[in-house]
Amino acid sequence: MSVEVSWFSALCDDDYRHLGVSDPALRSSFEHCREIVLAAERGGFDNILLPSGYALGIDSIAFAGGVAPLLERMRLLVAVRCAELWPPQLARQLATLDRMLGGRLTINIISSDLPGAPVASEPRYARSLEVMHVLRQLLDGKPVAHHGEFYDLEIDAPRIGTVSGRCPPFYFGGLSEPARECAAQGADVFLMWPDRLPAVREVLEDMRGRAARHGRSLRFGYRVHVIVRETEAQARAAARELVSRLDAAEGEAIRKKSLDHASVGVSRQAQVREDADAEGYVEDHLWTGIGRARSGCGAAIVGDPDQVLAKLEAYRELGIEAFILSGYPHREECDLFARYVLPRLEHGPLQA
Repeated sequence: MSVEVSWFSALCDDDYRHLGVSDPALRSSFEHCREIVLAAERGGFDNILLPSGYALGIDSIAFAGGVAPLLERMRLLVAVRCAELWPPQLARQLATLDRMLGGRLTINIISSDLPGAPVASEPRYARSLEVMHVLRQLLDGKPVAHHGEFYDLEIDAPRIGTVSGRCPPFYFGGLSEPARECAAQGADVFLMWPDRLPAVREVLEDMRGRAARHGRSLRFGYRVHVIVRETEAQARAAARELVSRLDAAEGEAIRKKSLDHASVGVSRQAQVREDADAEGYVEDHLWTGIGRARSGCGAAIVGDPDQVLAKLEAYRELGIEAFILSGYPHREECDLFARYVLPRLEHGPLQA
């Protein structure tokens, strides 16, 4: 089974040579993040996530418009924050991006709070589901008659749509009960953060059942960092070096900058980190040290090329069809993964 293999461009000030030690050359900027994207295209990746952090870094949609004309084959996975933009306006922006990319747009739906406007979990995910419904109708080229709790819209079908005339796939993640139900009803690809293999299996089984109860099916993606070197000893040494200058207080401050730092998913990452051994490994080749200075995805696959490949294959056997990978610094680790592992993976863009 082929999998989609994506990289990550650090739009949200999340690039380091040593975690927690700011490096002006690695701060998010159009130039720096563009180079990560172009390195991923040269390396053979299928897609690349452009994250959105609002208070952190640079804007995902504006950045996507800047790099789209520079790409020849790779997809863009553009993160959008629900309620940040009026859904019809967002649909128009996304349709325009899809045309600029020749039909290669994918969309990461984020249900996070907005600065200054926190919303409780249940209504926030209910709002996100409404946004997904409106976006899907408009990006499918259909008129919208939506009368919901958050949006009351009567809109004709748009004149300009996507290249395919269909909505690009929605990638969406979240572990809370409202998040899982939102994904089951509205998402196409359910994303997970790193966890032990048995826990990953449990979540996949749960989400398959939830989607089936709504007459739907889901595909599954896995967001994880990687540290790959020629030998396992070198990879583990690189992991130790990455956190060698990290101050605990600075790590906590970095984690709390994210608007979702108190979410169920982030709490689960903290629990996985607490369950790890003295070196930070929670199971073979899954290292949780990154989570000491990062909210959200907080673990890395660490090992030689054979070990990293075997770990990815284990996830694939569970039903994972898309990987979103990253590493520090992002451009350098992108090149290493593209050299050592990517050619050995059967991969390609997710097919509709």
